[in-house]
Amino acid sequence: MKLKRSTPRCPPSLQACSRLIRALGLACLFPGIILTASAAPVSVEFEPTIEPLSHKNYTEKFPNSHVEFDMVAIPWGTFLMGSSEDETGRQRDEGPQHLVKLRPFWMGKTEVTWDEYELFREHGVASDRDNDAARALNADAVTRPTTPYPDEYRGFGNEGYPVVGISHHAAMEYCYWLTQKTGKVYRLPTEAEWEFACRAGGREAYFFGDNAGNLKDYAWYRKNSAEATHPVGKKKPNPWGLHDMYGNVAEWCLDHYQKDFYAAFPMGQLTLGPVKKPTASRYPHVVRGGSWENSADRCRSAARLASDPSWNKVDPEKPQSIWWVWNADTVGFRIVRPTEEYDELKGIRSQVTKMSK
Repeated sequence: MKLKRSTPRCPPSLQACSRLIRALGLACLFPGIILTASAAPVSVEFEPTIEPLSHKNYTEKFPNSHVEFDMVAIPWGTFLMGSSEDETGRQRDEGPQHLVKLRPFWMGKTEVTWDEYELFREHGVASDRDNDAARALNADAVTRPTTPYPDEYRGFGNEGYPVVGISHHAAMEYCYWLTQKTGKVYRLPTEAEWEFACRAGGREAYFFGDNAGNLKDYAWYRKNSAEATHPVGKKKPNPWGLHDMYGNVAEWCLDHYQKDFYAAFPMGQLTLGPVKKPTASRYPHVVRGGSWENSADRCRSAARLASDPSWNKVDPEKPQSIWWVWNADTVGFRIVRPTEEYDELKGIRSQVTKMSK
């Protein structure tokens, strides 16, 4: 089924479902789906459902440090995930579009900066995670990144600048350390949470519409970045107050990447909090938002990117580092905090070790 801003026709299965919903008087349970009562083929038009906020923005301050970061309250609601077939720049892995419902959460106002990440590097506890047996014996220890062999800042700035070149494992371990440090549950956003927060209730290619010419006001990307990262929060935010959702650095999501993942979702039905949970495999994972080196079409709200081993091909370590991706100086991350965690994500942590492939 192709769900677009226009009103498409429904497949027979959805027509039958729609008739049943009306017959049973259950339409109120499906606020995002408008069902016609005509004898003609049933039409469906989806509008995002954004509920009033039940929580507030806040600032997290690190004890005994000047470092702090802001968390933005994101409402619960429903949205159409993915891109329509006629969206400019669309890739096949962005479809089919599917209906998603999410619980409320907080999301980092900006990407995680070196100021924050350096505290993790300084105060995380070294732990032997070379193999599964060692990890089992020391399951709760917070690991910290190994010492990098080149300049971890890649010639970019550090104070106020986004973290770059860290692995999915490193981003997850940072979240685990931050959870233990603050007593609040922090993690990477799922793909669905990232796209929902980015769109901020919109359905176009970008949260500001379909005109890519306006991207320069909201993002550092190929046309205006001068081939470098920039301090976070200097461009206009999206309607929900999130900065740098497009460009600057691309952002890790929690999910393992699967090209045809969207095809697994039932058409015309809301799916609660979809996620492709990570495993002990190093690759591939989902990256969103585009970066300083990307063209506008790769910064769209629905654009997906998969990590792969080439991102770390120059690493001389054997086995290669699980902390750094030296060929990916375009990748960073931002964090989320759920108001109520999904059962399948409770206690989630990276399972990657040096023995992981």
